[in-house]
Amino acid sequence: MQTRQRRSRRGRATTPMTADGARASASDVDVGRCLRRRRGERSLSLRALAEQSGVAVNTLSLIENGKVSPSVSTLQRIAQTLQVPITALFEPDIPRSDLVLVRSDNRLKAAFSHGSLEDLGAGMAERTLEPFVITLDPGADSGSSPIVHAGQEFVFCLGGQFDYVVEDQAYTLDPGDSLLFDANLPHRWLNGKSAASKALMVLCPFEGRDRPTLRHFGMGQGK
Repeated sequence: MQTRQRRSRRGRATTPMTADGARASASDVDVGRCLRRRRGERSLSLRALAEQSGVAVNTLSLIENGKVSPSVSTLQRIAQTLQVPITALFEPDIPRSDLVLVRSDNRLKAAFSHGSLEDLGAGMAERTLEPFVITLDPGADSGSSPIVHAGQEFVFCLGGQFDYVVEDQAYTLDPGDSLLFDANLPHRWLNGKSAASKALMVLCPFEGRDRPTLRHFGMGQGK
């Protein structure tokens, strides 16, 4: 039987590549450059973005020039203002396809002050779910305010421990444990242990307009 290769309307299935044709990797991700490009697409000056996001002009300038590593809560505020998912701030300008292969050594990764996010769906056209590998430093959390968004949420603990609180019920996930729940239930998460933790997280909004990542990663310490 002849096997027909599936192709997207927007091109072949691809691994993440940068605009100049180089293979994208964690070291290629430049949050400042991505922020500058996204800000330009919205025709916003640094001052206008600062006023709308509540992030200081000097902080935005330092981020864009690669002089400071922003927290995820800062990226969240910027992404909300720009009306893009948080992944847009660390995803290079890469081709879009309806099938994306992500090699284990080729994940687009963004570091922040309390851990890192690795996007497993970079380059997917019109994706309806958002898969990540998230690594949390000890003490990192999603913030003091519960998170609520449309759709469902799935988390699979890969290492260390993740503590989830869903509708005031606490759940501790050890390696191999998973949790699936309706994301309209108020929830938050944290790593209260003395070692780093890692998990696969998949956000599945029912509506394409809903962007749970815009408000999901407001993590910090002592919030």
